[in-house]
Amino acid sequence: MPHATRSLLVSERDDAAKGQIRLANESAILRAAEQVFARAGFGGATMADIAETAGLPKANLHYYFGNKRDLYAAVLNSVLRDWLDPTDALRAEADPTQALTTYIRLKMDLARMRPDASRVFANELLHGAPVVGEALRHELHDLVRHKAAVIDGWIAAGKMASVDSVHLFFTIWAATQTYADFDVQIRAVLGKEELDDEDRQRATEHVVSLILRGCGLA
Repeated sequence: MPHATRSLLVSERDDAAKGQIRLANESAILRAAEQVFARAGFGGATMADIAETAGLPKANLHYYFGNKRDLYAAVLNSVLRDWLDPTDALRAEADPTQALTTYIRLKMDLARMRPDASRVFANELLHGAPVVGEALRHELHDLVRHKAAVIDGWIAAGKMASVDSVHLFFTIWAATQTYADFDVQIRAVLGKEELDDEDRQRATEHVVSLILRGCGLA
């Protein structure tokens, strides 16, 4: 193999390895920031705390995200993107029962696996959404209108009961995210130090059943 070709292959492998390291570091920083912002809020969180939680030098945070506000915005955008992905289940050609069940279960899974994400987002909204306001007014607005049209199509075809399709999303968000945002309250009422798999399953089945019945679905 010519020397130039070997050098090119080595360079490409190095670039791929560096890209993987970058993605891994960014992911670790975002998850750590999610945790720190959820507990301390934007004002109380420090880049030093986030770096310690991520297990990375503080300089790495500034290299990838510049400053705390940039990192906070990246966390919120990541949360919003991950929350929007489950809406892919809501397609015109899908069965309403299966589609809504899948959507609700995915939302409950996110509340279980990433409660800090929900708490950071809720706190941002409670403060008037200064960072994600534009995304809510455009990206989220457009997506909900598009998916609401899918639900309206199911209603028009007689596949489910007549409901306010936009407010259905508000109901699902409230019912699912409460298991992250108000986890302390739920555990206190249930008398549990932590919710186990059986508790989570019970909650999920309840929310799914309640929403489906409200939509006239089995």
